[in-house]
Amino acid sequence: MLTMSPSLLMFSSTLVAGTVISISASSWFMAWLGLELNLLSFIPLIAPKHNTFSSEAAFKYFLIQALGSATLLASVTTMLVFTSTPKILIFCSLMLKMAAAPLHFWLPTIMQGMSWSNCIILMTFQKIAPLVLTSYILCDQISLMLIAVSILSALMGGLGGLNQTLLRKLMAFSSINHMAWMLAAMSSSTNLWVHYIFTYTVISLSLIMPLSYNQIFHIKQLANFSSSQFNKMLVFLSLFSLGGLPPFLGFLPKMMVITSLINQQFFVWSVILTMTALISLFYYVRLAITSITLMSPKTSREMKFSEQGLTKISLINFLPMLFPLMTFIPI
Repeated sequence: MLTMSPSLLMFSSTLVAGTVISISASSWFMAWLGLELNLLSFIPLIAPKHNTFSSEAAFKYFLIQALGSATLLASVTTMLVFTSTPKILIFCSLMLKMAAAPLHFWLPTIMQGMSWSNCIILMTFQKIAPLVLTSYILCDQISLMLIAVSILSALMGGLGGLNQTLLRKLMAFSSINHMAWMLAAMSSSTNLWVHYIFTYTVISLSLIMPLSYNQIFHIKQLANFSSSQFNKMLVFLSLFSLGGLPPFLGFLPKMMVITSLINQQFFVWSVILTMTALISLFYYVRLAITSITLMSPKTSREMKFSEQGLTKISLINFLPMLFPLMTFIPI
């Protein structure tokens, strides 16, 4: 994890400030300004050291986000002349910024060059501002595009992770798949997608923090995951929760999204989301089986207090079993 240096504190503060400016802006220019502040704050966090992979990831991220920002600014200026076309261009630029299919191509390669701490920021916090801005422009035309993008993201995220052995790329395709669920939740209500991204953030943290602590980046390293079998089980139950397996925490927002889509008569959409969630659950199970069944006895050791604390975070995935009434809380 990154140390809390003054530069890190400053860039983290401006990163949060950029998102807050974007989602609370009263004009598209201020929203664009907040996105740019967010972008310029995140780049120094990606490449804090003289590392070739981090520098490449930062450069690629800058080019992609600059393209999205330029498209957003150019389309906003034409809203005074045209009505529907600028909204479509704004929607496309925001989809590029949040890595929704078919504009998802940059996310796996960029996440591969990042540390785990930066990956969790990119997968969760960096999607908040584009998602909020997308909710501002929803109309009939955008809703049809939203359905198409959601279905494509579900398919790309589910199928793209099948042949991945690098964990950061696998988590990137998982993020693309979850983006499909967030867009589906957005079509229903604001509270639903906010609930979904909050739950997704908590589950991702419970999974990525132990991986970051043990510096695990490849599926083969899971066999040498130096921890007890019980703590391994806790960590990989986070994987099942991320895939939406009942009765874990990740099942609740997925169930609410499916219920909302069925109430709106979107049967095909809900079936596609469910089937792609099963595909993503398959490669989560593959990770867990690799770690649990191929344990090396040479790597067993006593756990440090800090590692025990990281593992206990995974217990949050058992909330629906501890408090069953959470299943019936209306959103």
